[in-house]
Amino acid sequence: MAGFVSTYTHGLIILLVTVSSMSLALGFPMNRTNHWRWPNPPPPRAAAAAPPKTINVGGSENWRFGFNYTDWSFRNGPFFIKDTLVFKYDPPNSNTFPHSVYLLPDFWSFQRCDLRRAKLVGNVTQGGGEGFKFVLNKWRPYYFVCGERAGVHCNIGMMKFAVFPLPRCHGY
Repeated sequence: MAGFVSTYTHGLIILLVTVSSMSLALGFPMNRTNHWRWPNPPPPRAAAAAPPKTINVGGSENWRFGFNYTDWSFRNGPFFIKDTLVFKYDPPNSNTFPHSVYLLPDFWSFQRCDLRRAKLVGNVTQGGGEGFKFVLNKWRPYYFVCGERAGVHCNIGMMKFAVFPLPRCHGY
């Protein structure tokens, strides 16, 4: 009998707490369309989206043999759609090695520095002066490598990096 009274008492307490909570909740005015209490809060302001950035590949090191561009891309990310990458490198002469920029089609080509299906986006003369610009127009991975010396600059010279631009946040 003592177990029944204890169980009955606990059940009654739970019922009273539930009913009290419901009556409190129903006692406050509510806007039934969006579940905000009256008065409605002002609508959130949309933050202005950050404008696209122009990023010099390699920073002050530019595009050169022996610099770790994979590490650079991790330290300088994230990159966003519509950001512009600027590749600067010396045009070929008797004191410098020529450089170029290729876009590889997939991760496996990137890992192996396989240029067979690569697309040339910057030849050996385009990196001089202000360099050339490449806009990250799509939400997809981009695999950049130097294609000179049959992939030696990519493999040994660490002249490769990947970016996956993110969509820009428009206020939320």
